[in-house]
Amino acid sequence: MSLLRSSPPFLSISTNSRSPCLPLQARPLKTCSTRRRHGGIVKLWASFKLHCSAAMAMDEGSTSSSSPLQDTMLYSRAFWVSKSIIAWDVDAGDGSCCLFGSKNATLSVENGEIHAYDVKIKLDESNEKLPEHVIEKFPHIRDFKSFQVPPALDVKSILKHQLAVAVLRSGGECTSITGLQLAGVLDELFTYNGPLGTRFSSDVVSLYLWAPTAQNVNVLIYEEPEGGDPLEVIELEESNGIWSTTGPVTWEGCYYVYEVSVYHPSTLQIERCIANDPYARGLSADGRRTLIVNVDSETLKPEAWDHLADEKPNLLSFSDISIYELHVRDFSASDNTVPSDFRGGYLAFTLPASAGILHLKKLSSAGITHIHLLPTFQFAGVDDKKDKWQNVDFQMLESFAPDSEEQQACITAIQNADGYNWGYNPVLWGVPKGSYASNPNGSCRIIEFRKMVQALNRIGLRVVLDVVYNHLHASGPHDDYSVLDKIVPGYYLRRNLDGFIEHSTCINNTASEHSMVERLIIDDLVHWAVNYKVDGFRFDLMGHIMKRTMVKARSALQSLSKENDGVDGSRIYIYGEGWDFGEVAKNGRGVNASQFNLFETGIGSFNDRIRDAMLGGSPFGHPLQQGFITGLSLEPNDHDHGSKSAVDHMLSVSRDHIQVGMAANLKHFVLTNHEGQEVKGCEISMHDGAPVAYASSPIETVNYVSAHDNETLFDIVSLKTPLNISVDARCRMNHLATSIIALSQGIPFFHAGDEILRSKSLDRDSYNSGDWFNRLDFTYKSNNWGIGLPPKEKNERHWPLIKARLADPAFKPQRSHILAALENFSSFISIRYSSPLFRLDTAKAIKERVRFHNTGPSWVPGVIVMSIEDGHDGVSGLSQLDPIYSYIVVIINVCPTGITFTSPTLRGKGLQLHPVQMNSTDHIVKDSTYDSSSGSFTIPSRTTSVFVEPRVS
Repeated sequence: MSLLRSSPPFLSISTNSRSPCLPLQARPLKTCSTRRRHGGIVKLWASFKLHCSAAMAMDEGSTSSSSPLQDTMLYSRAFWVSKSIIAWDVDAGDGSCCLFGSKNATLSVENGEIHAYDVKIKLDESNEKLPEHVIEKFPHIRDFKSFQVPPALDVKSILKHQLAVAVLRSGGECTSITGLQLAGVLDELFTYNGPLGTRFSSDVVSLYLWAPTAQNVNVLIYEEPEGGDPLEVIELEESNGIWSTTGPVTWEGCYYVYEVSVYHPSTLQIERCIANDPYARGLSADGRRTLIVNVDSETLKPEAWDHLADEKPNLLSFSDISIYELHVRDFSASDNTVPSDFRGGYLAFTLPASAGILHLKKLSSAGITHIHLLPTFQFAGVDDKKDKWQNVDFQMLESFAPDSEEQQACITAIQNADGYNWGYNPVLWGVPKGSYASNPNGSCRIIEFRKMVQALNRIGLRVVLDVVYNHLHASGPHDDYSVLDKIVPGYYLRRNLDGFIEHSTCINNTASEHSMVERLIIDDLVHWAVNYKVDGFRFDLMGHIMKRTMVKARSALQSLSKENDGVDGSRIYIYGEGWDFGEVAKNGRGVNASQFNLFETGIGSFNDRIRDAMLGGSPFGHPLQQGFITGLSLEPNDHDHGSKSAVDHMLSVSRDHIQVGMAANLKHFVLTNHEGQEVKGCEISMHDGAPVAYASSPIETVNYVSAHDNETLFDIVSLKTPLNISVDARCRMNHLATSIIALSQGIPFFHAGDEILRSKSLDRDSYNSGDWFNRLDFTYKSNNWGIGLPPKEKNERHWPLIKARLADPAFKPQRSHILAALENFSSFISIRYSSPLFRLDTAKAIKERVRFHNTGPSWVPGVIVMSIEDGHDGVSGLSQLDPIYSYIVVIINVCPTGITFTSPTLRGKGLQLHPVQMNSTDHIVKDSTYDSSSGSFTIPSRTTSVFVEPRVS
């Protein structure tokens, strides 16, 4: 939901500026912290209570309202959709409709009369509907009336004015007036494909800025990153919306900002905005100024950087990808094997013998292919200058009880002044975050980021960046962190029918349906791919981006080549969160990049179905709702799940959802459901009636059971399972969950720490919980369980449930449990990469080879049996993919007791336990057996067993 739906457009909330409407303490620095991750709504900003009238916001400096009509000028309910058409949902009756413009932004309405305009143009109402191309771009105004703009009007010039449309009676009295949204006409007249940002040649530096509504633009050149007077102030020249200037090459290493004089709809005034370059490639600390830097300079390249494309780890197919999600600071902030100056930063990844790197090498050796880094662009919420950070004494925190409130009180007291934040607060997309660099000024962040990518590639790991193009941290003409909304106000951000900024993502939704927003996104992706040689992109709230933008982005990346660009774009994978909610839901702003819409695009989306079926409920349901691996029906907790028959039905439905996910969530994969019917994946429904399956190929499904959002895997297992089971049992449930993801078709995705029982002391949203709650220990001494009650803001409601668990020492794993979890995880990753049958790269191959056996109403509860068949003697039509194994059977037993499963279909095979499991230190799995004569398997409790049929030589 948008909290600003009934508020004036100038209440575009930023978390930095002081507003009389919002107490300072109510402005968290990471506003997207409670997003609903599937389904349809975003629960956001519990602390934001905003009920401000238009009059209250006049603190920005606009003229006080003098009449109801004057107040309506605060809204922008008309849309200038093309050079010749303005759309407005208004009934002019016998009156006329006119367009008014004021160059100095002095329009006013008094006693029904419009004053202080420079331009007045009569608009003719059309009897025809809006053209199809307009409706396609702006489907939410499909029923608006069309008003014709006279062809002789100098539209490009008038777009720099304050604009309004009004209905006038025959006597000239104004009965209705509103501002205009200009994205459509700006796209038609000013879409541009030429240079933007800073360009270097042998003798000059050129600056280019797209700002078609600006009345004047100056650039202020500074020698220093902050303070002092500018060396030069230069007025830029405009040509068709592009403002540009040139300067000497001695500008390189200097800093600059733009001074843009432009009408801003949030204040109804011509504002003098100080802004960074949207195409900035370098910054001063905290993004105060843009650095003039040539990223192609040899001095900014690590040794052999230009040849990194030839050193990249092999990747034959996207179906070979497995992803490990990691936060830059989490990786090393608590690692005493890393020098203190490197901890929490890019350079920590360059130390070959640190505990963290040794851990990553283990994962890489097992088969993990990609490291997904949480946001690394310039974001708000963490000061780039480390000497400004506040810290808490960890020794003091360790003295408190495991269920104490003291730890979280200490952490939250400094949470907006420490060095921690996930980073989903975008300020500038194209520059590495300064707080992770040894020096946030100058070019250190550029070369250190490159060293990080190079180091990870050299230990066998490709690098994925988490990109957040769906929203911006700030807007308006005055906020220090506002950039795009200062350059072309009202264009880059998506606005509702009243002209107010949409905030469904968190805050300040961007509008990729607008051409130059789309271009900025694609240019930024190409920049990271070419200049930082990254290997993939994960799109935050991808469903709020248009499908067209995503398809174009994929095409642009895929077209990059070693010969022309120094990178192989065909190996760059993109995926993201395809949730469909807010104003974009059901294609409300055009065809968006939601899970269902991405069918046949080759773009991956997170599969929340398999997550919820495994864990139970959803991240926003009751925390004790159990799922397939957390004890549903088989080991019930104290939560009322319904009658025994209802619970058993839930268990069987969960199995169906998991099986579809294990078959890559393919829309047309056929299996036998819990009722014994043969159905396609898209014919199995979720609780709300939506289909479970949506993918056309395995690379369109990213299977996961945990991520940075919500509780860690170990924590959610500890929360949902009965209080009286052992920590050994909980650890094996953790193993079960990761094994299912590891052995499923599609792309497996793991949250850092899944493999070592990571805990955040049951914190459901650790975006701003500091190093204390987010610690990773790669020495395996602790999993971070029981370090105090999690922060009150997001967790207090469930503190009674949490406290009982944290206080019980029996819940805490020992080092032996952590080491066993790591070996178990590594084993299943190794098994995945022991056979191409676990990584089938087409839907056809999955449909032909993957089968589920323990199906229908008479199934053995709590058991999933999957087989994968390869071509071999006696089987026609199947090609041979695996030179070692001809048949594989995976049996997942989530029951608290061992089970026996018999299948005539699996009789007479030469199956044996996978060699990796035979040689593991997990003695329980070694008790798994198979009897060929009967087709009978025995599987120990809470165990995933993999049987293989070796080829006969």
